[in-house]
Order: sequence, then structure tokens, then C-alpha cells
Amino acid sequence: MKKLSIVTVLTMSMATVNIAEAQTGKSKTQANPYTLVYEGAIANNVPGEVNIHPVNYKLNGIDIAANVYTPANYDSSKSYPAVVVAHPNGGLKEQTAGLYAQRLAEQGYITIAADAAYQGASGGEPRHTDKPSNRVEDIHGMADFITQYAGVDENRLGVLGICGGGGYTLKAVQSDKRFKAVATLSMFNSGEVRRNGFQNSQLNTIQDRLKKASDARAQEAAGGEIIYAGVASVTDEEIAKIPTDLYREGYEYYYRTHAHPNSTFLYTMSSLFDLMTWDATSNMELIDQPLLMMAGSKADTKYMTDEAFSKAVNAKNKELFVVDGATHITTYWKPAYVKQFVEKLKVFYGKNL
Repeated sequence: MKKLSIVTVLTMSMATVNIAEAQTGKSKTQANPYTLVYEGAIANNVPGEVNIHPVNYKLNGIDIAANVYTPANYDSSKSYPAVVVAHPNGGLKEQTAGLYAQRLAEQGYITIAADAAYQGASGGEPRHTDKPSNRVEDIHGMADFITQYAGVDENRLGVLGICGGGGYTLKAVQSDKRFKAVATLSMFNSGEVRRNGFQNSQLNTIQDRLKKASDARAQEAAGGEIIYAGVASVTDEEIAKIPTDLYREGYEYYYRTHAHPNSTFLYTMSSLFDLMTWDATSNMELIDQPLLMMAGSKADTKYMTDEAFSKAVNAKNKELFVVDGATHITTYWKPAYVKQFVEKLKVFYGKNL
């Protein structure tokens, strides 16, 4: 078996997840039979209401774990529009992806949120591989599954990508015309950030990081250690010192308020081999579907949404929707903001599906 080692990409003392944090995440997930950690999550299926259905399916030989949400009074003999929801980097179907999937089901849609291959409860080795081609294929795979689900009208299929899932969604829909309406929330261009650093802060170290990724891949190929980049654990003091809202609030969300044992900020160092040469905004002119891109006015990631939106020159009826006061992470959970985004999605999908 290959050995594992962890290399942090931040100047923090991140070794392994500490016991207290792990227990916190465990207690939260134990409180819900489906291990959902978002506010207002379904705790049991009640006839006549929105229900959740854990499912598993194969994607290129890998077991994928997903949750399907059906609307109130769901009748498999009827016809419903459907929405695929792609989760953020480091996220899971039990967190914000599940929240939006449930809220959209409350609006009458059949929805699906799946853990990415190599992540969460889905299969795939090495664990936490985070390659763009895999994440894009995950979205195609959700479409494969949900269009065969009882009651789904395959001609009324939409997609919502959140954070990194938003960037991968933009790439997926360039070729996948089964998606008739495309929406993103707090879009994060994983390739650009892994290449240039957040807010272009690592332009001077691109070649050094490419060399590390190349060396990590060579080491894996030779049967050596699997090297992980990212953050495995963080203290309250370290969180408080982080200057950017994205990462400070992100660690609070993933390691404190919405922690889940399967969620992690780790990814294989060799993933950078692919990530750093990829960009969510390349070939944006291929998107000809209706496009809605949503973000918070105070999100320090909004520049990525703006850049992608400007390049979508052929998208039909494209629209940029900004919620005043929201940061990147608060779009994931804050009820007042979530309500506004869901209402906008209701109008958008209602018009285009």
C-alpha cells in the first residue's frame, strides 16, 4: 500500500484533523439520519412532503454516492423538471449542495447532489484526487443518472454549480447540451487559483509548484508516498488571523459550523499537474444555453464570476445576479441570502426549463 504524507500550502501548523474537531463533525452528522449538516435539513421522509433518497451508481467503474430530492406529492407517473447540483471544492452533498437541492425540490424540481469521485462517500483511489476532468465528468454522470430517474423530463434538465462546482459546471455545459439552463453560485475558477494563487498572489511561484506536482506524480507512479497539499486542521487562533473572507469563513464553515467527517481541504499534490493547466473560462463561447451567474456583492471571489460572465458571449439571456452584503461563504448558508438566490433560481428555471 502506498504511504501518505501531507504538505500544507499555508503557513500554519496543519498536520491531521484533531480529535475535538472530528468529534464535533461526528456529533452533528449523528443528529441527522442522512448526515446532513445544513439548517432545515430533512430528518425523515414524510408522505406528501419533499423527500430525500440516497442512491448509488457507477461512473466509469467508480461508485458514486448521491442524494436525490423529490418534490412534495411526488408521483413517478408524472413529469418533472430536474436540476443537477455540483458541490464546492472540499464540499459534500450533505452541505450547501444539499441545502440548495432541497430548496429547489421545494419549488417542484427533482434534484440530485452527488459526492465527487475520489471524494466524500464516493469511491476512487487515491483519495482526494481533485482533477478537473473528473469533476466535469461527475456533472455529466449526474445528468446520466437523473435523466433516467422516474418522473424526470429529460428535456427539462438544469444545473447549478456552487464554488468550484460552478467552474466545473461552466466547462461541462460547453459540450453537454442536455442541460437546458445553467446557473452558478459564487463561481470559483479552480484552475486559475491553483495556477496563479488566490487573487493572483502566487504568480512568482508557478514553475516551482508545477515542479512539485510533477515530482509528486512521478513518486506515485513509482509506488512511493502520495503527497497531499491543502489544510488538514486549523485552530481558532489561526482562523482569526486569515485576512481573506473566503478562507477565514471557509474554515469556519467546513471545520466548525457545518463540519462533516467526509469533508476535507486536502487534495493530492499530483492533482496540480492537471489543475494548473486548466481554466474554467476557456471556450466560454461554446455555452449557448441560458446562463445565470450569481454572487455576493462582498465576495472576494466575485472577480472570477465577472471574468467568466464577460466571456459567455453566446449564452442566451445571460444574467448576473448579485445579492448585496453577501460574502462567498455566506451564500452557502445564511437564510436571508439563500432565500434570495433560490427565488432567483425559481424564476430562471421556471422561464427556461
